[in-house]
Amino acid sequence: MPKPSYIDLGHETRVMVLYEDRTVLALDKPAGWLLAPCGWSSTRRNLQAALEMGLRAGRPWARSRQLRYLRYVHRLDAETSGVLLLVKSPGALSAYSRLFATRQVRKEYLAVIAGTPPAARWTTTLPLASDPARLGRVCVDTRAGQPAETRFERLATAGGLTLLRVEPLTGRTHQIRVHLAAAGCPVIGDVLYGHPHQEAPVTGGALALRAVGLEYRDPFQYRLVRIRAAQDQFLAEFGFPASPA
Repeated sequence: MPKPSYIDLGHETRVMVLYEDRTVLALDKPAGWLLAPCGWSSTRRNLQAALEMGLRAGRPWARSRQLRYLRYVHRLDAETSGVLLLVKSPGALSAYSRLFATRQVRKEYLAVIAGTPPAARWTTTLPLASDPARLGRVCVDTRAGQPAETRFERLATAGGLTLLRVEPLTGRTHQIRVHLAAAGCPVIGDVLYGHPHQEAPVTGGALALRAVGLEYRDPFQYRLVRIRAAQDQFLAEFGFPASPA
């Protein structure tokens, strides 16, 4: 039985497979899907729950791969799209979790902001913590926050917007979004950390943040793995030409 190049989540939602080997499966996660345990009932768009439902139902994408287990090993915010790595066994979960925990995975994002950033290249190391004043929000906390580090590089400008390449060296919740907001240039479409009276210069209100790359050394075979997600549609949505340098 041939392996489909996508995973069908039902309701006409197909998620493209970007990479696969014996231990992992990488998907191009669509915006709007939450990564949370299956028991999380606050949304119908729980990606982990949808995947496990497909496994139990023996859908073609799972049956063709003889999958019995599939679990995300890192998180993307619900409204962030792009490369998401999942593992195919509990043993792989432990090994890949260690890679992420010890910063052996290089992550690359594209972000779009309004106006001009503070520099062509800069690094933010502001520590982050849960915001005591608002559930689900993160804030800069220089006294009790956890270490967080993000590198930014300006790639292009167009129509009053700036395209950034972003490399988070740590994996704190909402890290990129909070670090950009702290620099005075929140991500376009970010209703949680953006300027409350700023109108988005693009239609649709989508969060202008996309995970476009993962790079790591396979913990079992020790070979270098590079996974990329398409960029052109994201760039076009915000008025940038395809494939920035």
